[in-house]
Amino acid sequence: MFWRSLSILAIVPLGLATPLAPRWEDVRVKHSWKTVPQNWECEGSAPEGTTIDLRIALKPHREEALVEALYEVSDPAHPKYGAHLSKAEVAALVAPHPDTHELVHSWLAHHGIPSSSVSTTHGGDWLTVSNVPVSQADALLGASYQVYRHAETDDTLLRTVGYSLPAALHDHVAVVAPTTYFGGPRALRKTLHPSPNAKLLPDGDALIRAEIAALEAIHGPGSAASVPSSCKSTVTPACLRALYNTTSYTPAATSKNVLGIAGYLEQYASHSDLTTFLNKFRSDAKSAAFTVTTVNGGLDDQSNPGDEANLDIQYAESISYPTPNIYYSTGGSPPFIADENTPTNTNEPYLDWLDFLFEQSTIPQTISTSYGDDEQSVPADYAQSVCSLFAKLGAQGVTVLFSSGDSGVGDGCTSNDGSNKSMFMPSFPATCPYVTSVGGTTGVNPEKAASLSSGGFSNYFARPSYQDSAVSSFLTSIGTEYSGLYNASGRGFPDIAAQAENFQVVISGSVTSVDGTSCASPTAAAVISLLNDYLLSQGKPTLGFLNPLLYSTGAAGLNDITSGSNPGCNTKGFTAVKGWDPVTGLGTPDFGKLQAIVG
Repeated sequence: MFWRSLSILAIVPLGLATPLAPRWEDVRVKHSWKTVPQNWECEGSAPEGTTIDLRIALKPHREEALVEALYEVSDPAHPKYGAHLSKAEVAALVAPHPDTHELVHSWLAHHGIPSSSVSTTHGGDWLTVSNVPVSQADALLGASYQVYRHAETDDTLLRTVGYSLPAALHDHVAVVAPTTYFGGPRALRKTLHPSPNAKLLPDGDALIRAEIAALEAIHGPGSAASVPSSCKSTVTPACLRALYNTTSYTPAATSKNVLGIAGYLEQYASHSDLTTFLNKFRSDAKSAAFTVTTVNGGLDDQSNPGDEANLDIQYAESISYPTPNIYYSTGGSPPFIADENTPTNTNEPYLDWLDFLFEQSTIPQTISTSYGDDEQSVPADYAQSVCSLFAKLGAQGVTVLFSSGDSGVGDGCTSNDGSNKSMFMPSFPATCPYVTSVGGTTGVNPEKAASLSSGGFSNYFARPSYQDSAVSSFLTSIGTEYSGLYNASGRGFPDIAAQAENFQVVISGSVTSVDGTSCASPTAAAVISLLNDYLLSQGKPTLGFLNPLLYSTGAAGLNDITSGSNPGCNTKGFTAVKGWDPVTGLGTPDFGKLQAIVG
């Protein structure tokens, strides 16, 4: 049902065995930008002695095997639904062609790279080549690594605007990184900003809780009418628990179930701020705590709490309590400053975090990430390779959620392929078909689309068959509107939505209010984590990759959002309608209904 390929970047199947003596000088361009990516300026060569760690993604021998297995275990109609794969089983599915390792190692040796510098990761389908001098990387890849500075943020990166590989390797190597991935203005763009007009509740939400209790006495828990109107201007955990019908559920599988939050950009989650937040907004959970796991030089600076990190952990914890929460603090973001102590520049946070995660014996069943880039700023081969790593997580039973973004149908709105074509601007990784993308809503009774909610259609990934019917219906409804500004055959996003405005957050001991789909992703993830808790408590497998469920039987467990739009690119954007739409997806979660569906 869901087994056809999702990628429009079709990879040429491996054919006959490569000759034993390849012509390494016969090179062909793997990827290049026509111009230096927007807002980046070349600062010149890297300092003497600079080295770089290269990651090489190897193409699988059986290209469709992972995707087919992913859909088998994720499609509620398939007999293998819920039979998630082990790490070893996934590794076998993505194993390269038998000739690949020997061929790639021969190429590296030809350029003087010792075998001791090469290690395998992700079960053998990725290689890491450590401490490669920049001059040697240039020769290896036909590249010209330079230091680039961002004109607005002053961030610096070591990158090349193009690279090549020997023709003999193109059927074996998917991508080499870091090369041409410049990323967004800060490499990973956080989707959060303060909400200036929200009412603050410095003394907690006792009044809101009292209102909810009174309304539930009249209408019953789980009723939309049990959410007070004050929640449309002041969002607290009590509002969300009432709105998404989780109030009456108490987690019972806390020895097994874990909720993970991925953090970047030196964003640190404060333990003391969480305690203050819970005392104000969920006093029965005031003893809750989270663990911090540092990745790739990430830090845990408790003196410097981040708004993004605090938002994520405070709402994930307050909705999922007492489920254990892990905050991953991943280093590797700009700026790049080479010196004797840190001569290596990689700055590939997604890959650093995923490398770490796949090496762990256990992985959280639900993971939320509130970061992303404009899709066009990410090289297509890089996007495809990272997206495949999320597919590996899904096949192992992990639910991965990403914020859809805060730019409506886009800002900037001009292609970077040299044509300067006007276009809507999709976000990555939200456009990856193997993650669940979360858009934003606002208000109560009824909820409507938040105007900031990014949504649209991918230019890199084809529309997956699990959403064929839903997306086709939407496209039929809008006819030729915005024709030419989006890819009508692309993967539609977001998949679902949650509240995204006026969230009360404690930062450095004080309450502030924030907006963004960064609010929506951890909220939705916490609800999904409760569903995973319920399944584990019943001795059942976790949900894993959600989308095939959501677009079939799971749709009945979502609150359809039918008003609001996501303006951008000098247009009014798309409009929320009955059924799926590229503003709020299929709608917002109702835990009680979803519990009945998955149970």
